[in-house]
Amino acid sequence: MKPTDFAKCLTDYLTAYLPGQQGVSINTIKSYRDTFSLFLTFCRDAKSLKIEKFTLGLFNGKLVSDFLDWLEIERGNSITTRNQRLSALHAFCRFVQTEEPSYLLNCQQILSIGAKKYRKPCIDYLSGDTLKNILAKPNLATRSGRRDLLILSVLYDTGARVSELIGLNVRDVRLDDSPIVTLNGKGHKSRQVPLMRKTAAMLRDYLSESKLTSPQMLDHPLFCNRNGTRFTRPGVTYILQKYCAGSKITPHVLRHTKAMHLLQSGVNIVYIRDILGHVDLKTTEVYARADTEMKRKAMERVYQDLLPPATPNWTADAELMQWLRDLA
Repeated sequence: MKPTDFAKCLTDYLTAYLPGQQGVSINTIKSYRDTFSLFLTFCRDAKSLKIEKFTLGLFNGKLVSDFLDWLEIERGNSITTRNQRLSALHAFCRFVQTEEPSYLLNCQQILSIGAKKYRKPCIDYLSGDTLKNILAKPNLATRSGRRDLLILSVLYDTGARVSELIGLNVRDVRLDDSPIVTLNGKGHKSRQVPLMRKTAAMLRDYLSESKLTSPQMLDHPLFCNRNGTRFTRPGVTYILQKYCAGSKITPHVLRHTKAMHLLQSGVNIVYIRDILGHVDLKTTEVYARADTEMKRKAMERVYQDLLPPATPNWTADAELMQWLRDLA
């Protein structure tokens, strides 16, 4: 069977353009792949379109709008997920515009579909006492307990994303007089984040205990599960929730917590941006907007007491009370 123009464009986009020309991460490519897997499932099940005969001529604004509604209504996806799927379709349309200009109108119809507005949730973060209680729970008498504490400590200490943590190799850690860890973030961007002394000391002991100190182990994963393979996202999430007494706390909450604690300690927001690996300062500013305690303290510093010293007690006015009784 001769491949369709849609099949050819999508294959070139996912296998050549994104990894080769754009250099996007594997996780981003997988996310885009999943979007098109869902889209084609919708075309087959909801629109009775044969996937093997699907062409760029069928790829239009009405079909994409129906797909987005299907995600939200039939699958129960959140508006955030809906917008993420739309973003992936938009990116593909920009690619198609240059590869197949004859379908420019279809692409512009899809690109004109805007993201759906929604109320953004408040940022979840932990207080210092809550985090301290969580980090006190791993059993340090066991090897797995020491490893768990180290994973959670590195997550908080560096403000790393889970993908950055599980992607660490031994060579990414430097434990000399100024301990640092090199995190490989989105878009293949690397950044160096200082490690606190206690975390660095735990890392040093962990490397020795795990026999990861020889030069031959530099490209070995820093953190491995019980099978000796690199940790996965669900694996790190499981470790965190194991010590959270049933609370649904995700590893990303530790990243938010680090950012909020730095902000509350008076660290310049520009440094926080660099530690977190944000490209745009506006992304980091969301933490400043979320910290109500800092807002309260800022208001107290400039507060002027303009209210009267006390509210008059009208019940003490005998003549007024008598007048009210006579009125009744």
